Amino acid sequence: MIRAALLSLCLAGPVMAQSNITLLEFDQLDGWNDDDHDQALDVFLNTCRDLDDPDWTSLCQVAGRQPDAKAFFELFFRPVLIEDDKDALFTGYFEPELRGSLTRDETFRFPLYRLPPEIKRGTPWLTRREMEETDALAGRGLEIVWIDDPVDVFFLQVQGSGRVNLNTGGGIRVGYGGANGHSYSSVGAELIARGIYEPHQVSAQVIQNWVKRNPEDGADLLRTNDSYVFFREVNEVPADKGPLGAMNRSITTDRSVAVDPAFVTLGGPVWLEKDGRTPIRRLMIAQDTGSAIKGAQRADIFFGTGDEAGRLAGQIKDGGRLVQLVPIQRAYAMATGDDE
Repeated sequence: MIRAALLSLCLAGPVMAQSNITLLEFDQLDGWNDDDHDQALDVFLNTCRDLDDPDWTSLCQVAGRQPDAKAFFELFFRPVLIEDDKDALFTGYFEPELRGSLTRDETFRFPLYRLPPEIKRGTPWLTRREMEETDALAGRGLEIVWIDDPVDVFFLQVQGSGRVNLNTGGGIRVGYGGANGHSYSSVGAELIARGIYEPHQVSAQVIQNWVKRNPEDGADLLRTNDSYVFFREVNEVPADKGPLGAMNRSITTDRSVAVDPAFVTLGGPVWLEKDGRTPIRRLMIAQDTGSAIKGAQRADIFFGTGDEAGRLAGQIKDGGRLVQLVPIQRAYAMATGDDE
């Protein structure tokens, strides 16, 4: 999920081409009065200082004085619903914990790589299949750590960051370090296309189990995703904090969400109404992005670190509604088409 390379675009503000904009009232937000707005305000303060637009700068200063949180949001913001031609879709992500070693052996033999210096942003490099079938990265000293499971490596690339518990004790943290410039494609969709599973059966856990049961076909399946993610060490992040999001700040369990910066201001508050078996009605902060997160009503909810967080995140694939909280004057300008 961590896409720091997009930061300059994200902070420039959303571009809302081909979208419908509706101003709402707070009493039109389902569950608004029942949320813990103080939690949301604390998370907002983690990144609002990085927003250099005057509208946001002044609001961040007010927020820093620790006002009544609910009154703060209601006084200075207006709910804005932005819709495009795509249905709402909410999913979950998490920070995996992997097992690794700083040296290669028979158990730990699947590397996490740093970004090769010849890869240039915006210029496609080798695909995943081309890299793996030609050993294009081997023997170049780009290895950060060695992992015991290739499926874990793949899903770490999907998530974008994680923790590696070392066999010698201790651990390291890794974050997004770049990519090969190819678009992400879903291996779950590929399993469906091959007739192996029905759409309602596919989840991250199902994919992981199938690949482990079918190592040769599984390796081929993973290589259908041309995208390949490289990593960097981020050990400066305290162990009790979440991984770094696209704003290079720690994200927060159950309060941070990844969005499409073409529609949502990165760092701004959003009201999430996720339906499904486990409904969520919560004020979140848009602090991350992702290559698969595209559209005005598309969001990825951060569920935390470890296996349990991964289990919860993997169950989420629901509809609902995403409503932005926008500074009042900007909200009216958006509604009239005058926002720049």
